[in-house]
Amino acid sequence: MTNSAASQELIILRGRGRVSALGVAAEAYAPGRPGFATHLLGDKPLAVAALPAALEEQLAALRKSQSAYRQLDRTVLLAILAARQATAQAGWGGGNDQLTISNEQLPVDLDSAREKPKTKNHQPKTNLGVSIGSSRGATGRTEHYHHEFLSTGAVAAAASPLTTLGNVASWVAFDAGSTSSAALSHSSTCSSAFQALGNAVAWLRAGMADRFLAGGTEASLTGFTLAQLHALGIYSPFAAADFPCRPGAGKPSTFVLGEGAAVFALEKVGRAALLLEQQHQPGRPLLVLEGVGFGFEALGSKTGLSTDGQHFQTAMRQALGQAGRTAAEVDALVLHSPGTPAGDAAERQAIRAVFGGSKPDLVSNKWLLGHTLGASAALSLDFACQILATQSWPAPPFATDLTPAPTRPIRRVLINAAGFGGNAASVLVSVV
Repeated sequence: MTNSAASQELIILRGRGRVSALGVAAEAYAPGRPGFATHLLGDKPLAVAALPAALEEQLAALRKSQSAYRQLDRTVLLAILAARQATAQAGWGGGNDQLTISNEQLPVDLDSAREKPKTKNHQPKTNLGVSIGSSRGATGRTEHYHHEFLSTGAVAAAASPLTTLGNVASWVAFDAGSTSSAALSHSSTCSSAFQALGNAVAWLRAGMADRFLAGGTEASLTGFTLAQLHALGIYSPFAAADFPCRPGAGKPSTFVLGEGAAVFALEKVGRAALLLEQQHQPGRPLLVLEGVGFGFEALGSKTGLSTDGQHFQTAMRQALGQAGRTAAEVDALVLHSPGTPAGDAAERQAIRAVFGGSKPDLVSNKWLLGHTLGASAALSLDFACQILATQSWPAPPFATDLTPAPTRPIRRVLINAAGFGGNAASVLVSVV
C-alpha cells in the first residue's frame, strides 16, 4: 500500500456501526458497565458476552424482514446490522434509520435473490466494495447442519452456500445494493477484521472502488465453541458479575468469549478536498485511517506466539511506517490483550521493544465486551474512535496495568489484534 504520508489522498472513516454485548450505542462504553451474562456448559457456569435482549429483538426483526434472510447465519445478520449503522452515520443515503428494518419480502428460494430487489440500506449507484472478516464464519449454521446430518443422514441443499465464508460479505453487499464491486470475506483468526480493513484500504488507494464497508463479525457463542475454548484452559474462573475478563491483570487466565460486529464506512479523499470540507464544516472532527500493518510468525505451535511478540512488533512498526509516524506520536494504544497471561505478556514485551520509554496510554474494551474473535479488532477500532471523539475511557475496577484515564490529549491511537497461527495486525487512526 502507498505510504499515506507521501500521498495526497487520505482514507476517511465516514461512519461506523457496532453490535455487541453493550448494545449498539457508541456511548455505551462510557459508564464502564460490562455486558456479561452466565451460560451453562453442561453443569458448569461460564461468563459470556452475549447480546442484550433489546438487540435480540432487532436481530429477530431483521431475520423476518426478508425471506432470504431467514436462513442466514447469525454472524451475517450481525454484520448487516453494523453495516446499516455505518452507512447511516456516513450519510450515504441508503434510506435506513440506524437499525430500521425493511418489511419487503423476497421469495424463499435463495437463488431468486439474484434479482437484487432494494432493501432500505440500498446505496446510490456507486462503486461500493465490501470487505468483512470473521474467524469462525457461519458457526451456528455449520453446527446445525452437521447435527442434522448426524441425526438423519441428510443435508439441506442450502447447507453449502449458507456456511461458506464468502456468504458473510456477499450478504452485506446485497443489503447495501452493491452489485458489481468487491465482496470479500476474510479469515485470519482474531485479526480477521484488520485483514479485511487492509484489503479495503488497498482497493481504495488503487482506485478500484469509491467507497468501502469494512469490518468484522462473529457469532460463536455455541456450546461446541465454548467447549473448545474451555478445553484450552484459558477460560475465566470468575462469575459474570465479578468482572470476569481482566486484561493486564496477570494470573489466572481470564479469557471470556463474546459475540458482535463492527463495520466502517470508508472513503478516499484528497487533501485539498478535505481542507475545503473542513472550511465548510469547521469544528467537525474527521477520523483518518493512517496505516494498517501486519506481522506473522511461523513457530509450529498451537498459538504461534513468541514470548517477545515478534508479530506484534512487525505489525506496529509497519502501521507507523506506512503512516510516516514515530512511536512518540501515538497517544493511546488499544491492546489486543485477551486476559491470558502469556498473550498479555508477549504484547507488553512487543510494546516495550517498539515504544521504549515513550509508551502510550494502554486501554482495552475486552473487560467490557469480552473477546469477540474475528470481530474483536473491529470493535477495538470502534472503541479507539470513541476515545478520539470523547477524550475519555472508563477505568477498570480491578488491578491491572491499563491506564485509568488519559494522561495527555488523545489525537492518535494505535490498535492491536492477533490470533492463533502467529498473525498480528495493527491500525493507526487519528482525528483531524
